[in-house]
Amino acid sequence: MAEVQNTNVEEIKTTFWQKVADSPYMMVGLMDGQHSEPLTAQLDKDQVDTLFFFVGKDNRAAKGGPAMVQFVSKGHDFFACLAGNASIQNDRALIDKLWDKQVEAWFPGGKEDPNLALLRIDIESAELWETDVSISGRVKMLFGGTITASESSSHAKVATTAEGSPA
Repeated sequence: MAEVQNTNVEEIKTTFWQKVADSPYMMVGLMDGQHSEPLTAQLDKDQVDTLFFFVGKDNRAAKGGPAMVQFVSKGHDFFACLAGNASIQNDRALIDKLWDKQVEAWFPGGKEDPNLALLRIDIESAELWETDVSISGRVKMLFGGTITASESSSHAKVATTAEGSPA
């Protein structure tokens, strides 16, 4: 499945997870025709290719199924589109592990809030783009030159975002 363009696959996977940790805001939606909505990802370093989101049980994604997640980094220099499957996983130990003050602000009843649900998205494939225009590319932009792919970005289609695994 790996399709690579001017990319060190391991490097782009590592960069992806670093960017998500730095700014965990993503657009999440089921592939059922409804619009995506912004949610804050909770990362569990023990579970690769998995994203977690605290949502209300009445959230449109809580019913689960095929899902799509879009990510744009804080610096607008990294983009990702992730396909996977969404499901509710209300494992109390995992809720305790991922819980923080930001989540608590959304659920006044705390971990016992009757509307609390932990949405799990298992990533099945991903497309990752890193845009980092080189110095020579920036000079060309200033003077109207043509930028080559090697001067502008990295791109990879991967079956797993797990670091250290084959693409």
